[in-house]
Amino acid sequence: MKKPDIKKGGSAVKKIAGEFKAFAIKGNVIDLAVGVIIGGAFSKIIASIVNDIVMPFIGMFLGGVDFKNWVIDLPRFFNQPKPIEMNVGIFINTVIEFLILAIIVFLFVKGINRLKRKQEEAPPAPAAPTKEELLLTEIRDILKQQKDK
Repeated sequence: MKKPDIKKGGSAVKKIAGEFKAFAIKGNVIDLAVGVIIGGAFSKIIASIVNDIVMPFIGMFLGGVDFKNWVIDLPRFFNQPKPIEMNVGIFINTVIEFLILAIIVFLFVKGINRLKRKQEEAPPAPAAPTKEELLLTEIRDILKQQKDK
Protein backbone atom coordinates (compact mmCIF):
# COMPACT_ATOMS: atom_id res chain seq x y z
CA MET A 1 0.00 0.00 0.00
CA LYS A 2 1.36 3.40 -0.97
CA LYS A 3 1.88 5.90 1.84
CA PRO A 4 0.75 9.49 1.21
CA ASP A 5 3.60 11.85 0.54
CA ILE A 6 3.08 14.74 2.94
CA LYS A 7 6.39 16.41 2.00
CA LYS A 8 5.22 17.25 -1.54
CA GLY A 9 3.15 20.26 -0.60
CA GLY A 10 0.68 18.19 1.41
CA SER A 11 -1.17 17.01 -1.70
CA ALA A 12 -2.65 14.00 0.09
CA VAL A 13 -3.85 16.16 2.98
CA LYS A 14 -5.27 18.72 0.56
CA LYS A 15 -7.06 15.97 -1.37
CA ILE A 16 -8.63 14.56 1.79
CA ALA A 17 -9.56 18.07 2.95
CA GLY A 18 -11.18 18.76 -0.43
CA GLU A 19 -13.14 15.52 -0.31
CA PHE A 20 -14.30 16.27 3.22
CA LYS A 21 -15.35 19.78 2.19
CA ALA A 22 -17.37 18.40 -0.74
CA PHE A 23 -18.97 15.85 1.60
CA ALA A 24 -19.79 18.39 4.32
CA ILE A 25 -21.28 20.94 1.94
CA LYS A 26 -23.78 18.48 0.49
CA GLY A 27 -27.34 19.25 1.52
CA ASN A 28 -27.95 15.87 3.13
CA VAL A 29 -25.15 16.31 5.67
CA ILE A 30 -26.30 19.78 6.62
CA ASP A 31 -29.91 18.59 6.89
CA LEU A 32 -28.78 15.73 9.10
CA ALA A 33 -26.83 18.09 11.37
CA VAL A 34 -29.83 20.39 11.73
CA GLY A 35 -32.05 17.37 12.45
CA VAL A 36 -29.71 16.10 15.17
CA ILE A 37 -29.59 19.51 16.86
CA ILE A 38 -33.37 19.95 16.74
CA GLY A 39 -33.85 16.35 17.86
CA GLY A 40 -31.61 16.91 20.87
CA ALA A 41 -33.57 19.98 21.91
CA PHE A 42 -36.86 18.20 21.28
CA SER A 43 -35.81 15.22 23.40
CA LYS A 44 -35.19 17.60 26.32
CA ILE A 45 -38.74 18.91 25.94
CA ILE A 46 -40.11 15.36 25.92
CA ALA A 47 -37.99 14.47 28.97
CA SER A 48 -39.45 17.44 30.83
CA ILE A 49 -42.99 16.49 29.81
CA VAL A 50 -42.46 12.94 31.04
CA ASN A 51 -40.64 13.83 34.27
CA ASP A 52 -42.65 16.91 35.25
CA ILE A 53 -46.16 16.16 33.94
CA VAL A 54 -46.79 12.53 32.93
CA MET A 55 -44.99 10.64 35.71
CA PRO A 56 -46.42 12.71 38.62
CA PHE A 57 -49.85 12.20 37.09
CA ILE A 58 -49.31 8.42 36.86
CA GLY A 59 -47.81 8.40 40.38
CA MET A 60 -50.94 10.14 41.68
CA PHE A 61 -53.11 7.28 40.42
CA LEU A 62 -50.73 4.67 41.85
CA GLY A 63 -51.02 5.99 45.39
CA GLY A 64 -48.40 8.74 45.37
CA VAL A 65 -45.50 6.71 44.00
CA ASP A 66 -42.51 8.87 43.05
CA PHE A 67 -40.85 7.05 40.18
CA LYS A 68 -37.56 8.95 40.50
CA ASN A 69 -37.06 7.44 43.94
CA TRP A 70 -38.22 3.97 42.98
CA VAL A 71 -35.08 1.87 43.42
CA ILE A 72 -34.22 -1.72 44.20
CA ASP A 73 -31.35 -2.19 46.63
CA LEU A 74 -29.08 -4.98 45.50
CA PRO A 75 -27.35 -7.12 48.13
CA ARG A 76 -24.04 -5.91 49.48
CA PHE A 77 -20.96 -7.92 48.64
CA PHE A 78 -17.45 -7.61 50.04
CA ASN A 79 -18.53 -5.29 52.90
CA GLN A 80 -19.50 -2.38 50.65
CA PRO A 81 -20.36 0.74 52.66
CA LYS A 82 -23.34 1.78 50.48
CA PRO A 83 -25.86 -0.50 48.82
CA ILE A 84 -25.93 -0.62 45.05
CA GLU A 85 -29.22 0.75 43.78
CA MET A 86 -30.98 -0.30 40.60
CA ASN A 87 -32.95 2.78 39.45
CA VAL A 88 -36.11 1.17 38.14
CA GLY A 89 -38.09 4.42 38.22
CA ILE A 90 -35.60 6.33 36.10
CA PHE A 91 -35.60 3.42 33.64
CA ILE A 92 -39.42 3.56 33.42
CA ASN A 93 -39.22 7.34 32.79
CA THR A 94 -36.71 6.74 30.00
CA VAL A 95 -38.87 4.05 28.39
CA ILE A 96 -41.89 6.38 28.45
CA GLU A 97 -39.78 9.19 26.91
CA PHE A 98 -38.69 6.80 24.15
CA LEU A 99 -42.26 5.70 23.45
CA ILE A 100 -43.48 9.30 23.19
CA LEU A 101 -40.59 10.21 20.86
CA ALA A 102 -41.20 7.09 18.77
CA ILE A 103 -44.90 7.93 18.38
CA ILE A 104 -44.12 11.53 17.40
CA VAL A 105 -41.47 10.47 14.86
CA PHE A 106 -43.87 7.85 13.45
CA LEU A 107 -46.62 10.45 13.01
CA PHE A 108 -44.14 12.89 11.45
CA VAL A 109 -42.88 10.31 8.93
CA LYS A 110 -46.45 9.22 8.19
CA GLY A 111 -47.39 12.84 7.42
CA ILE A 112 -44.36 13.30 5.16
CA ASN A 113 -45.19 10.08 3.29
CA ARG A 114 -48.79 11.25 2.83
CA LEU A 115 -47.56 14.52 1.33
CA LYS A 116 -45.20 12.64 -1.00
CA ARG A 117 -48.05 10.38 -2.15
CA LYS A 118 -50.24 13.39 -2.92
CA GLN A 119 -47.45 14.90 -5.02
CA GLU A 120 -46.97 11.60 -6.88
CA GLU A 121 -50.71 11.21 -7.50
CA ALA A 122 -51.06 14.70 -8.98
CA PRO A 123 -51.39 14.36 -12.75
CA PRO A 124 -48.35 15.62 -14.58
CA ALA A 125 -48.75 18.88 -16.41
CA PRO A 126 -49.33 18.39 -20.11
CA ALA A 127 -46.13 18.57 -22.08
CA ALA A 128 -45.54 21.69 -24.12
CA PRO A 129 -46.21 21.11 -27.79
CA THR A 130 -43.16 20.33 -29.89
CA LYS A 131 -42.04 22.55 -32.76
CA GLU A 132 -43.57 20.10 -35.24
CA GLU A 133 -46.93 20.22 -33.48
CA LEU A 134 -46.89 24.03 -33.42
CA LEU A 135 -46.03 24.12 -37.12
CA LEU A 136 -48.79 21.62 -37.98
CA THR A 137 -51.29 23.64 -35.94
CA GLU A 138 -50.29 26.80 -37.80
CA ILE A 139 -50.62 25.05 -41.18
CA ARG A 140 -54.05 23.71 -40.19
CA ASP A 141 -55.23 27.19 -39.19
CA ILE A 142 -53.98 28.71 -42.46
CA LEU A 143 -55.74 26.01 -44.52
CA LYS A 144 -58.94 26.57 -42.53
CA GLN A 145 -58.78 30.31 -43.24
CA GLN A 146 -58.24 29.72 -46.97
CA LYS A 147 -61.17 27.33 -47.09
CA ASP A 148 -63.46 29.83 -45.38
CA LYS A 149 -62.64 32.60 -47.97
